[in-house]
Amino acid sequence: MRTLLLATTNSHKVEEYSAIFADLPFTLLSLTGLQLDLDVEETGTTFEENATLKALAYTHASGMLSLADDSGLEIDALGGAPGIYSARFAGPDTSYEERFRIILEQLRGLPVAQRSARFRCVITLADPSGYHRSVEGVLEGVIADAPRGVHGFGYDPIFLVPELGKTTAELTPEHKNRISHRGHAARLARELLKDWPLA
Repeated sequence: MRTLLLATTNSHKVEEYSAIFADLPFTLLSLTGLQLDLDVEETGTTFEENATLKALAYTHASGMLSLADDSGLEIDALGGAPGIYSARFAGPDTSYEERFRIILEQLRGLPVAQRSARFRCVITLADPSGYHRSVEGVLEGVIADAPRGVHGFGYDPIFLVPELGKTTAELTPEHKNRISHRGHAARLARELLKDWPLA
């Protein structure tokens, strides 16, 4: 069985990927399990550049096929912000509750038609030869007028999926995995893994 390094310490992401890749002939390792001490600076200007930087760095450091992602929230009324800075928006140590407050204040008074947003996720798979491929998943929605829900993580409580009438934090993990940006990108990555060339 081949090994795939999930280049993340985020336990929520590890759970999501483990569920989607469950029946593939890969043993999944995370950075936590590997104890690989490598901090890759995200100097790219797009999600794909950052995902690729991380995947290549971790495959070279570990000698393993590696998966890295970069994802975030794009709000049209804020010019696409927070975008690639989603995890560091308003400072890396700022709580998500405070980030919600800042975003909702910036959108105050805007009708729902002007609160369009999307979650975007790019996944890059890379092996030690330098060969790499990237896939992208997107979930369209709007910014809710207040945080709702207890599931998920990050910006899920303020991201409303209009056709469901729920935020992604109000969805069960299984439902969210079926429709989410990361779920969509992971299913595309799963197809790449099925045919990934042997080293």
